[in-house]
Amino acid sequence: MKLWRIAAASLLTAACLAHAEPTTLGILSGIFGSAANAEGAETEPECEDITPKRGRRTPTGERKRRSDFTEGGKKEVPTFSELDAVACAAEGMSWYCAHEKDGKRPSAPPEMAWLTDHGGHYLGADERVIYLTFDAGYENGNVERILDALKAEQVPGAFFILDNLVRRNPELVKRMRDEGHLVCNHTAKHPDMTKKTQAEFEAELRAMEDSYRELTGEEIAKYYRPPEGRFSRENLDWASGMGYETILWSYAYADWDNDRQPAPAAAIEKVMSGTHNGEVILLHPTSATNAEILPDLIRQWKEMGYRFGTLDELCGKL
Repeated sequence: MKLWRIAAASLLTAACLAHAEPTTLGILSGIFGSAANAEGAETEPECEDITPKRGRRTPTGERKRRSDFTEGGKKEVPTFSELDAVACAAEGMSWYCAHEKDGKRPSAPPEMAWLTDHGGHYLGADERVIYLTFDAGYENGNVERILDALKAEQVPGAFFILDNLVRRNPELVKRMRDEGHLVCNHTAKHPDMTKKTQAEFEAELRAMEDSYRELTGEEIAKYYRPPEGRFSRENLDWASGMGYETILWSYAYADWDNDRQPAPAAAIEKVMSGTHNGEVILLHPTSATNAEILPDLIRQWKEMGYRFGTLDELCGKL
């Protein structure tokens, strides 16, 4: 299914770029191009009512048509106007961050340059600090192993969780809190939040808040990560209005598919090659590879002189 989506997205990208106005190409390439980059998206596998879909890029607005003359006669083919591209950007975007090497810090995609002005964060200060973040929708034995590694190495992390984890593994969530990690809001049910009205958006975050409060008697940390990295400018403003900072990432890799886990040695090489100052790394704690390699990664980062920061530091709350 993943390969089908990537192929479909690639064909759609080619069609859009072939018929777009020149000024539109920059917008479309950023919106559609990341569909083929499997490392740029994040999700949890299907679990109960969690039904994420990867790589969605749906142009919005009315399709225009133009006449195309071929040897067989005239036919109608779809084309996308510049207004279509702008509408697509306004409705929703999927975050991606190009991988860099040799310590180079990645930049936000140009079509999302407004991100930090609307309460979004993806990169820390240009110093030797790494922010470990994890998206945890369920437990399969590996989340506990990740916690064991963090405890052994005495480094903090931030866990973006779903209601499913609270209901099915409450002791695990309590352990995250008790061991000094930030427990953050990844929504209750992992929907595409760009499809929500403001009232629905706020209700989804509050449902997760209520679930965590009922379990612990405390408030969830006011950091929000959009499911699948899908968001709009309005989403960021709505989250900010609820007191949330929206946390994306400057590095992620293909670790989410439990049936196609990368080899540990290759994963270490890949992650280390992308290490950079102020890195906000997204890891899925359900990954068996991540559970195996995290102790080695942390030790190598420490040897390189990196320390491990918190989202409170990243967002200037200390």
